[in-house]
Amino acid sequence: MQKPAGGGPSSLLVIALAISAGIALWGILDPAGLGQMASNAVSAQFNSRGWFIMLEASGLLFVAIFLAASRFGDIRLGPDDAEPEFSRPAWIAMLFAAGMGVGLLFYGAAEPLTHFETLRGFSGDPRAAGEAMFVTYLNWGFHAWAIYGVVGLIIAYFAFRRGQTLLLSAPLVDALGDATWTRAMGWVFDLLSIVAIAVGLAGSLAMGVFQIQAGLAGLIGVETPSSLTLPIFAAMCIAFTIPLRRDLGNGMAKLSNAAMLIAIGLLAYLVILGPTSYIMNGIVSGFGRYVFHVVPAGFTTVEFFEPEIGGWFQDWTLNYMIWWLAWSPFVGIFIARISRGRTIREFLAGVIVAPTIFSILWFGGFGGLGFFDALRQDAALSAINRENIDATTFALLEKFPLDVLTRTATVIAAFLFVVTSVVSAGFTLAMIGTGGDENPIPRVRTIWGGVLGALGLAMVLVGDISLVRSIIALSAIAFVFIVPILVICLFRVLKKETRP
Repeated sequence: MQKPAGGGPSSLLVIALAISAGIALWGILDPAGLGQMASNAVSAQFNSRGWFIMLEASGLLFVAIFLAASRFGDIRLGPDDAEPEFSRPAWIAMLFAAGMGVGLLFYGAAEPLTHFETLRGFSGDPRAAGEAMFVTYLNWGFHAWAIYGVVGLIIAYFAFRRGQTLLLSAPLVDALGDATWTRAMGWVFDLLSIVAIAVGLAGSLAMGVFQIQAGLAGLIGVETPSSLTLPIFAAMCIAFTIPLRRDLGNGMAKLSNAAMLIAIGLLAYLVILGPTSYIMNGIVSGFGRYVFHVVPAGFTTVEFFEPEIGGWFQDWTLNYMIWWLAWSPFVGIFIARISRGRTIREFLAGVIVAPTIFSILWFGGFGGLGFFDALRQDAALSAINRENIDATTFALLEKFPLDVLTRTATVIAAFLFVVTSVVSAGFTLAMIGTGGDENPIPRVRTIWGGVLGALGLAMVLVGDISLVRSIIALSAIAFVFIVPILVICLFRVLKKETRP
């Protein structure tokens, strides 16, 4: 989709900004109303289309496996002689920081413990702990990254192999022909992608603020963490504005590498100083359980269980699958932008396998420590998790030596993860708003940073992380239907590729 003649703002940009501003204004003036509306709408969608969401997530995983294993895996994302722009470690760090980042710090111990509290009412504690870890892996593993990977692959293939733009409209117009109806549908795809990216990222920003204020309050002795909300939010806005005005490699890559190094160091420290054998036993058994049951679990809809289990399934697994779909335009376009020159096989392996393995290690470490406390000690973490999920990670760190250092490192890592997410989203929104320009000018990127900041403020004011997740999910409902169309476009063109 091309930029308008004359250099003025496109109708796409104007309408997208108007919708984003409207959502931000609603959230600022009536945060409870926005959150409740989103919660009701999403619940209705889950009740009627939950089966389709799970079917689609599993289908995308099978698509990724097929493409990586087939002859199409050798196709390069670009000309046959194209070379990658970034080193493999920098590439993986950037896509990982953009894709999940602060969510790992927020939910590392909190999510397994939350699932455990629900499931222990239906089975013994040891089995409930194993099932809780499995569900966490399901929510953060292959299915999540298959959604990102397939959407990103489609965008990268049409942009670099077919010479199109980095927009969701490009596959539609290229594969189905340049006609009035394809351009109109492509315009709608691009508009919805902008809104989903902006709302989804704003939710992540709010999540980061909630966790950082909980950790910082404990470090500096503030009794009311909410008093730190606006100062932390303002600091984030200043921090992400600086790299938005710099080259992608100089800004985003360095911040991503720093955040990942802190996260890896933190995980290693806890595993080594904690009950190492207990944690590693849990990781090994959890990994085996996940690998051998992940496919059938991807088709689970808990239709015959009690209403409590149905509500829990909707609040977590279904919400995650739609959350990853909400982020797929943002993460997909961004990882496409940094993946020119890689083969389809290398792209899918890097995007799906590497982050999944890290997620298993991460949740196995933090979740294992949470279960050790719940099953072998006084269950203090579970009590804290029930009262304030924002504080769970920091409460866990307080059980270890040098807790001031580790809590400070966690605050810094969370801050960097949020900043890198906003930076990558700012780049992505600027690319869409400028008709697919791979290197939008700093002024445009900064404007989008301001829009994301306004939306983030609205999400912060909503205050309830569950309502924030519902708002994100609502923004992604359309992508349940858009992504399958993009997959059809990819296969329609791939079959014309000559056999090597």
